[in-house]
Amino acid sequence: MKARYILKYLIFLLLMVSVGILYSFSNARNKRMNINEIHVRFQSNEHPFLSKNMVNKLLIQNDSSVQNQAKSVIDLYRLEEQVLKNPYIEKASLYIGIDGTINALIKQRTPIARVITSDKTYYLDSKGARIPLSERYSARVPLITGIDRGEDVKKVIGLLQKMTTDDFLKREIIGIHFNNSKECLFTVRSGNYKIVFGALKEMDQKFRKLKAFYNKAFLDITIQQYKTINIKYHNQVVGEK
Repeated sequence: MKARYILKYLIFLLLMVSVGILYSFSNARNKRMNINEIHVRFQSNEHPFLSKNMVNKLLIQNDSSVQNQAKSVIDLYRLEEQVLKNPYIEKASLYIGIDGTINALIKQRTPIARVITSDKTYYLDSKGARIPLSERYSARVPLITGIDRGEDVKKVIGLLQKMTTDDFLKREIIGIHFNNSKECLFTVRSGNYKIVFGALKEMDQKFRKLKAFYNKAFLDITIQQYKTINIKYHNQVVGEK
């Protein structure tokens, strides 16, 4: 009985040693394996600021491409940080497959407005990040003029977030201008009139008034007679013909 127990113990010990050796061999071989390919995948193709080849060029380590380098020397964290420095990229996830392939999942920034100032032009995303213009893609988003300072940009983000979540506002408002008094005026798709929005406060109430006015004005076809539609006053809409 005792001999059988010892035999089982020896067999178990032998199996554990064998597994350890196989694991060490496999691990060493895996580390020596070179990166043979790079796969880039975008979460969405709606805003193609970047191409897969452009992302490949971002994957540089030690002044050379990671392709054909050993897996053991690849620093994925540093590569992710490097990729995220690109202003068009919001998120990046990199991992190495067991076949020696680097897989990169890229989420590009989504522009919600285009800001035009006296000396530069750029896109804004929903978080207020500035996105450079691209030769590959021109986004159809509202144009914003009359703001230059960083604090002005921060204030307009709340307005843009409301507009991008409302199908009607997103379709209708094509331009946003801030005058010298920092009052907001909209250029619209449906006509040559301007909408005077005023200060960026009570925005939900103002948009409800605008939609109610539109419902009536479009119904009786009088909206094209207006020069401006002023919704900045409390509980009223003032139309100037």
